[in-house]
Amino acid sequence: MSDPFRFPVRVYYEDTDAGGVVYHANYLRYAERARTEFLRAGGVEQREMREQEDFAFVVRRCTVDYRAPAVLDDALEVVTRITGVRGAALEAVQEVVRQGESEPLVVLDLVIAGVNKRGRPVRLPQRIRDLVGGGAPA
Repeated sequence: MSDPFRFPVRVYYEDTDAGGVVYHANYLRYAERARTEFLRAGGVEQREMREQEDFAFVVRRCTVDYRAPAVLDDALEVVTRITGVRGAALEAVQEVVRQGESEPLVVLDLVIAGVNKRGRPVRLPQRIRDLVGGGAPA
């Protein structure tokens, strides 16, 4: 739907386990940062959206396919693609790759829902639909 968004990440010592391999949960952190920066690059500040529009994103579903390890000092990129737009949710695929390579180390398949302060589902704001190429609400 939208062009892929690329977010660079460097693997630091704190990201690794005793064997120097990225600890599995850190890929979720990398992906979260990439989604936040994807929105920020599109002019969307999540804190303002939560405070002014009573709208926030939550991960409803995340499937992670760990294919190969990243290690200490690797230069990585998280490639984010929005693959679908629903009334109150986005579908996305995020791939973690080594910079300059195309073979993913990790693939995350996500459904990201929109909720209000009470945690109830709400439709995506039009500016989010415009950002991801989702057009008018269905």
